[in-house]
Amino acid sequence: MDISIVIPLFNEEESLPELCAWIKKVVTENDFSYEIILVDDGSTDQSWSVVQQIRNQNPFVKGIKFQRNYGKSAALNEAFKAASGNVVITMDADLQDSPDEIPGLYKMIVTDGYDLVSGWKKKRYDNTFTKNIPSKLFNASTQLVSGIKLHDFNCGLKAYRKKLIKSIEVYGEMHRYIPVIAKWAGFKKIGEKVVEHRARKYGKTKFGVERFINGFLDLASITFVGRYGKRPMHFFGLFGTVFFLIGLIMSIYLIVTRLIYPETGLSNRPPFYIALTAMIIGTQLFLAGFLGELISRNSANRNTYLIEETAGIE
Repeated sequence: MDISIVIPLFNEEESLPELCAWIKKVVTENDFSYEIILVDDGSTDQSWSVVQQIRNQNPFVKGIKFQRNYGKSAALNEAFKAASGNVVITMDADLQDSPDEIPGLYKMIVTDGYDLVSGWKKKRYDNTFTKNIPSKLFNASTQLVSGIKLHDFNCGLKAYRKKLIKSIEVYGEMHRYIPVIAKWAGFKKIGEKVVEHRARKYGKTKFGVERFINGFLDLASITFVGRYGKRPMHFFGLFGTVFFLIGLIMSIYLIVTRLIYPETGLSNRPPFYIALTAMIIGTQLFLAGFLGELISRNSANRNTYLIEETAGIE
């Protein structure tokens, strides 16, 4: 199969028929073999009934319904498990992503050799204050931390090589960081394509400003896990050693000055408490590193690595 088109949705009953008909028109014109995977993330309207109706009309449409709202990351993760196309394209269900972009994204994966292509909504139709400005800050921070030069990490319109989506797990609110997860998994060819952003036709946005606050916390989490997930002692041990040495040096200095100047007290001097606190923090960090190593070395996936190719091995 050429393409799997993954669409997570939440209360999008009005837009689904138009979106699926548009996708069918585009893939038919380009002679793609395809499937559309619609993931209903606990909608409270008639979205699932609409999905079933579309499925009855088009056998290439598949549906997954969650018992309750789990979030976009969970929807993508389940759809990635079910996808069987050589190229997997994700898009939002609100008609703000144009299916006309599908052939271009497909070409960049198959012909140009990209592992992941992210859409860049260069011209947006969102509210400038509540979405555009926070989005620019979010993207700039993610670029700085991850080293991936993308303008729009949060764009729902993306294309992936099948091997990539079968090699990663998306959880929590990590869907906006799939390029970062892919990079940590060893997929290096990540690009972007300027795509059309359309004004919302039905309903209202399901995301608020709080997603950017959560986004920064998720960025810190995924950066730490990506770099130190299998070697936590390298992080905690380093800072633990630094704090302990600072406290130890200060303590030695205070003891020496106490011996030279007996009239000088210890417990009535602020540096004494600073040194004591630093040594305690350093010890705790060191112990956290040891515990992290024990957990990491006993985990089921401690030796799970992604192999690109083999030669002479059956």
